[in-house]
Amino acid sequence: MSVDGAHPGPIRPTELAGPRAVTIRPGGAADLAPAAALHARARAAYDRARHPGADPDPDAHRAAARRAWDRALAGPDARMLCAERDGTVVGAACHGPAAAPGTVTLHQLQVDPAHWGTGVGHALHAACLRAWRAAGHTAATLDVLWHNRRARTFYTARGWHPDPSRAPAPDATHLTLTLRLGGGL
Repeated sequence: MSVDGAHPGPIRPTELAGPRAVTIRPGGAADLAPAAALHARARAAYDRARHPGADPDPDAHRAAARRAWDRALAGPDARMLCAERDGTVVGAACHGPAAAPGTVTLHQLQVDPAHWGTGVGHALHAACLRAWRAAGHTAATLDVLWHNRRARTFYTARGWHPDPSRAPAPDATHLTLTLRLGGGL
């Protein structure tokens, strides 16, 4: 990852106007800890919804989230976008080139649960699409937890669909989705 937040293509800070304005900007090394922390909160909320009565281990969620972001940002071409409200990172996305030419992988798109349903995820997704198209990518892939219906619904509503060339993981924990990057958002 570029530690100075450099990003190829025309990624400039953008804002959604209104009382709950959100700014999307390139992320940098200083954003890793806030991104991992909000990811941990999102995962804990997902786990509580999936397993009512369970007591998620916040330390385990923080450690797992940090490892996930470290892996996602390990490649030299990995890029991070951050969504801010009132100077606080409330969402983050990470993407990088995939093995197939012209394809990009969305490694992470996380929104703090306190901001679910407020347009943060949509704004991050739209910014990713703009970056991918500007970089000349023609397709995108991602892996989503099979049981995370909220995430699957989010991506399906934005045109993602199961990749017919990839079966679910042997342990059936993840589903690979793909998106053709034509015009429009």
